[in-house]
Amino acid sequence: MDKYGLIGFPLGHSFSISYFNEKFQNERINARYINFEIPTIDALPEVLASNPELKGLNVTIPYKEKVIRFLDSVSPEARSIGAVNVIRVVHKGNKVLLKGFNSDVIGFTKSISPMLEKCHKKALILGTGGASKAIDFGLRSLGLETVFVSRYERPETIQYESITPEVVKEYNVIVNCTPVGMYPHFDKCPKLPYEALDSHNILYDLIYNPDETLFMKKGAAQGAMVKNGLEMLLLQAFASWEFWNGKE
Repeated sequence: MDKYGLIGFPLGHSFSISYFNEKFQNERINARYINFEIPTIDALPEVLASNPELKGLNVTIPYKEKVIRFLDSVSPEARSIGAVNVIRVVHKGNKVLLKGFNSDVIGFTKSISPMLEKCHKKALILGTGGASKAIDFGLRSLGLETVFVSRYERPETIQYESITPEVVKEYNVIVNCTPVGMYPHFDKCPKLPYEALDSHNILYDLIYNPDETLFMKKGAAQGAMVKNGLEMLLLQAFASWEFWNGKE
């Protein structure tokens, strides 16, 4: 039986395991999907050695960047982004070859592009982790200018304190790539001047649990278009399956 799986830490909130095992059952594919909760990325070789049936992996927080040094090759897109969240595992004799891809950018661009109009030219990306790099790549590929927002002083980022009503009018697409507002912290949201939002704003949240985060609720109350990360996840999962099966 083929195996697929997810590496990350912690993995309590994993969407992939239920999605793929349901897919395998419904489509009568002789495979199963397993969560590999590894406390350090250095445990990856052990996961591969003890699971010779592995054909593919997904990678989640905090290993999307750290995993790259273990890979034999990386797709040009994933290399540009600097983050990998899909690995194809190929067995050649005694050798195991690993190729890295990024499905975040595919899922995100397909999900947000129907929402974009001529007035959407600039975007704020909340957070600076592995997912935010793919979001930045995706938005720029759709023709938008981007700025990262961080809690800390970093080069080429702005801090939350600097986001004025004028900024959210100009950068009217806002993508939350942070875990702020994720279950069980329903009552939290990124610090923004929500009262300055209107129908020209798009608020896109990568979080999908809860369905509607406080970030989305506050945006919707001002007339902004809002969307959560569930469709992106489904599109990513579809892309993962294509990558594992050699369709690029």
